[in-house]
Amino acid sequence: MAGIYIHIPYCKQKCSYCDFHFSTNLHSKSKLVEAINKELEMRKDEISQPLETLYFGGGTPSILSKSELESIFETIEKYYSTQHLREVTLEANPDDLDQEKLHFLKSTPINRFSIGIQSFFEEDLRLMNRAHNAKEAENSIKMVQDFGFENITIDLIYGSTTTTNKMWMKNLQKAIDLNIPHISSYALTVEEKTVLDHQIKKGMTKPIDEERQSEQFQLLVDTLTANHFIQYEISNFGKQNYFSLHNSNYWKGIPYLGIGPSAHSYNGKSRAWNIANNSKYIQSIQQNSLPQEIELLNEVEQFNEMIMIGLRTIYGIDLNRINSEFSQPLIDSFYLEINHLLNENLIEKRKNKIILKPEAKFFADGIASRLFYVD
Repeated sequence: MAGIYIHIPYCKQKCSYCDFHFSTNLHSKSKLVEAINKELEMRKDEISQPLETLYFGGGTPSILSKSELESIFETIEKYYSTQHLREVTLEANPDDLDQEKLHFLKSTPINRFSIGIQSFFEEDLRLMNRAHNAKEAENSIKMVQDFGFENITIDLIYGSTTTTNKMWMKNLQKAIDLNIPHISSYALTVEEKTVLDHQIKKGMTKPIDEERQSEQFQLLVDTLTANHFIQYEISNFGKQNYFSLHNSNYWKGIPYLGIGPSAHSYNGKSRAWNIANNSKYIQSIQQNSLPQEIELLNEVEQFNEMIMIGLRTIYGIDLNRINSEFSQPLIDSFYLEINHLLNENLIEKRKNKIILKPEAKFFADGIASRLFYVD
């Protein structure tokens, strides 16, 4: 089984914290969709397995018109094996969803929505420069549910300078009350050259309080766990049978194809990524040339990636794979540090897997870096 990720690099406006590749200029949208369809055709032989998942990300894929989305589905059905397709996710912003659009989307293969809520509070949304308001956030969820979509995930951001612990608890309770079966939640990070970075440096906004972020992460884990959510990845919480299949496959190292500007692909041995420029992407595809760079992963890179991904998930680091797939120097270095982490009570060994202790999850990336092999 395999997956396809399609990147739609358009947004109505720029969020203050965002450093993803996107454009607010929609004039090239139809040409870009044509290029996406052509790239799908050009790369049809890169995936031999049937598709299990399809993910429309961005940007804002919900900005696509009926005809644009239909054309992409037609191209995929023409060139790829879709009889085993189980999960089709569409990322959407609350302000893009209305009765007419949902009526159309109900007729497509889409069976999962990822709604970019971020917060149910106006002050948070203003700081983030989101295009929707708090009322639209709640109404969009109810509208999607009213159309019969049950598999819904929302994004929530914690640790904003405007978000108190009390507000954060209300955000979580609102999501629980709305019967959302999956939540992805991330700490607000300040990326260089973003609007938020500029505002903090100019003293227009308070700097991020890392202690508050740590407190809100723990509130997130405790509250959702108490309400039957499973933290199956550091930032992802799902009720039983509502884990993201697409992302889970990615974390398990299953191949996927990335289509569109800046999209990444992985085939088990190498990574590829498309150029992060809409006009250059379109021009290259029109000239029958794939605008991508390819990186063949060496043993150390494959090892470190397995460590990072495994440690962030409930699936853990598989010791059988470590022992069978890598050379002795990497194995020796790994077990030396594993013993230190066990003694520090940061990890545990469970059925030949290495799993993070619950209290260590907020520090997952730092712990993973201790296990990395460095030449």
